[in-house]
Amino acid sequence: MLATSAFSLSQVTVIRPEHEVSRPLRDIRPLLPQSEGREEHAVKPVPNRSTGGVDTALQSRPATTSASVVGQTSFPGLGYGISGFTMTGEPPDTNGSVGATQYVQWVNSMFAVWDKSTGAKVYGPANGNTLWSGSSIANGRCASDNSGDPITLYDKANNRWIMTQFAVSKSPYYQCVAVSQTSDATGKYNLYAYNFGTNFNDYPKVGVWPSGYFFTFNLFARGRTFAGGDMCAMDGATARAGGAATMLCFNPGKSYGGLLPADVDGATQPSGAEYVANFGSNSLNVWRLTPNFGAGTMAVTGPTNLAVSAFSQACGGGTCIPQASTSQQLDSLADRLMYRLSYRQFSGYGSLLVNHSVVAGSSTGVRWYELRDAGSGPSVSQQGTYAPDSKYRWMGSVAQDKLGNIAAGFSVSSSSQYPAIAFASHAPTDAAGTLGGEVTVDGGAGSQSGHSRWGDYASVSLDPSDDCTMWFTTERMNTSGDFKWGTTISHFKLGTCQ
Repeated sequence: MLATSAFSLSQVTVIRPEHEVSRPLRDIRPLLPQSEGREEHAVKPVPNRSTGGVDTALQSRPATTSASVVGQTSFPGLGYGISGFTMTGEPPDTNGSVGATQYVQWVNSMFAVWDKSTGAKVYGPANGNTLWSGSSIANGRCASDNSGDPITLYDKANNRWIMTQFAVSKSPYYQCVAVSQTSDATGKYNLYAYNFGTNFNDYPKVGVWPSGYFFTFNLFARGRTFAGGDMCAMDGATARAGGAATMLCFNPGKSYGGLLPADVDGATQPSGAEYVANFGSNSLNVWRLTPNFGAGTMAVTGPTNLAVSAFSQACGGGTCIPQASTSQQLDSLADRLMYRLSYRQFSGYGSLLVNHSVVAGSSTGVRWYELRDAGSGPSVSQQGTYAPDSKYRWMGSVAQDKLGNIAAGFSVSSSSQYPAIAFASHAPTDAAGTLGGEVTVDGGAGSQSGHSRWGDYASVSLDPSDDCTMWFTTERMNTSGDFKWGTTISHFKLGTCQ
């Protein structure tokens, strides 16, 4: 069933920032944790539910694919045992992005910059709040708080880095945003702080769109009671120029959480409104956003409700992922869509990819979708639940290259296997909704004990230099134990994309 609605512009909240300009990051001594920490970041569940049913999209064996893997290479990311890294908590909230010449990875609660050609680390590890070192904005909270939930993202159209984390040690709660002045992640940044008052701005996610930088949050009143998902637009053009970049926010209500903004891959830019999505009962919800920063308004339409194959959240949205040699199970975080909602403009239509974790027989699998919009609104082009055997798969990220080859990266585990990292691929000529044989990136070196938190997200990003090379990062265990997680960074190409 398709249903849309339009919301009043009076429901849009205008957040005006505090802002400054930083010194070049390369000239700032990295801030480091004073000591090792053991904080577990508690998951804040959102109200998404599905009625379940027969999963007609279930793929119970690998398919034949033309998207063969070319030049897959991996190296250790930040984590336990890495020189200069200090463990402060779990889960790592692993994410990374690739730019013109560099790769940036940010985890709880440190980031680092690599030269993508040589693999040499050129900055870090450094606390996330190093970016705001010496800044007075938000009463110095961006400089003093290193709260995490980070995102690093590369604006390919404008060759800028967006670096963001929240500052939530106390109320008021802030979102701290840094936008680079050039394509060099170690250069100067325009710094911003957005005040969310007593609403805890949990689980921030970011997407780049021609009309702005779009953020989504799960808001919790006074950090406790769910107050609805928030969809926000930041004035990207003004932020790149170093001006007072307004943020416009719209909350669709307490029935909607786990929202994701679309993020553009490729050189061809879309011309329409931004997309924001979440999942509902055996369905996806899609909104469209058009901000007017000068007027302080934002047109919001939706949600368009798209029926999909029946599903139930993996582990009921909670914890059930088994591991080898321990009774400790891992969190599925299956109550929300997984990062990113990637967008690519092809001739005649736009393509959106997204995934989440679902029940697959006696285990869990990665449900992925391609939505297409030829100008009359999005529709489901293909969908699949990747579960080629009885192992548990979850914590996915999906993207596609300029030829339309798709890669779905994810974690995989079982009672006889350590949590591992793998991906599977799909070529445009393959059967719809299918992925090929699983490629193991990292077999893992242990199981996590003591705590269930895992993830909370992963990231596949596209190299803007060739629009073919995919960079994938997510969590693994460097050894068995608690607070001993690591990460892996992998890059590869698919099929004939060169």
